[in-house]
Amino acid sequence: MRNPSSESNFIKVGIQKRKRRWIFVTSLLIVFAVALCWAMLLLGNTIYPVNVVIRSLMGEEISGANFAINTIRFPRMITGLFSGFAFGVAGYIFQTMLRNPLANPNILGITSGSSAAAVFCIVILHSSNAVVSIAAIIGGLITVIIMYLLSRGRSFSIGRLIIIGIGMQAMLDAVISFLILKSSEQDIAGALRWLSGSLNGSSMSEAIPLIIIVIVLTPVMLMLGKELSMLELGDQMATSLGVATDKMRITLIISSVVMIAIATATTGPIAFVSFLAGPIANRLVGISSSNILPAGLIGAILVLFADLIGQFAFEYRFPVGVITGILGAPYLIYLLIRMNQKGEL
Repeated sequence: MRNPSSESNFIKVGIQKRKRRWIFVTSLLIVFAVALCWAMLLLGNTIYPVNVVIRSLMGEEISGANFAINTIRFPRMITGLFSGFAFGVAGYIFQTMLRNPLANPNILGITSGSSAAAVFCIVILHSSNAVVSIAAIIGGLITVIIMYLLSRGRSFSIGRLIIIGIGMQAMLDAVISFLILKSSEQDIAGALRWLSGSLNGSSMSEAIPLIIIVIVLTPVMLMLGKELSMLELGDQMATSLGVATDKMRITLIISSVVMIAIATATTGPIAFVSFLAGPIANRLVGISSSNILPAGLIGAILVLFADLIGQFAFEYRFPVGVITGILGAPYLIYLLIRMNQKGEL
């Protein structure tokens, strides 16, 4: 005969273990992210000691160090940290909400929508950075609205959304190629450098909108973490638990698209970060928890780590998007093979 008390204690112990694991892993990720931030500040053509970096950041005039630390390294580090966090959170939201590891903003075409709008502003309108950022957000939102409307039919379909998203990505990539072909020679280099995903030329003026968006929207997503976990159970189950599925899905989608669009406008589409962050977080923490924060931290770690590799591991310096693409492509192939073996494709 079952003992309800012992079963209740067993459940409580399991919950406590998951909480302790979440706290432990998240704390380690924070420490690792902070260490990479310091590496971004310390390393370069000149390696500065910690005390020099601190004094320079505090405003003390240090000959030869202020420009390198305050103008180049600090904006680059901040941009990499917040853009990686944004990519990681948005990717995790989409993968969890749509219950499919392929359902991330890169593959669904949302990033391509932001990129197409930004490239149009860069090579055709010659717009300022502020206009490019706004256009990227609008382009991402329009893309996801079109996808969402086309995927509804009589009812919302995840499979239909993914197929439409892949088609949108192909179409938008063709638009980007057309825009580049029609652009003047002096604009091509800038557009291609932006499309590769890069932290080169980062500035605090460009990073501030990204920082504000991440700081404002992250608490919103964290508060919706429980509802997100319910959406993962399916619409019928989530509705029976009291979740307004359409309203919740639209809120999460808009928040994620705004976050990833502003990150894309700031750094360009850094490949595979949104694709990798969620699965890594679930593997480290477990899928029973809301892993929004760990996924964001892993996204930040991937961008910072890849940028350090791109700057210092090779004879030539590579944009961060090239390194993340090299890291992410094998995982995509592995995932497609595994899904095909399970009959999910």
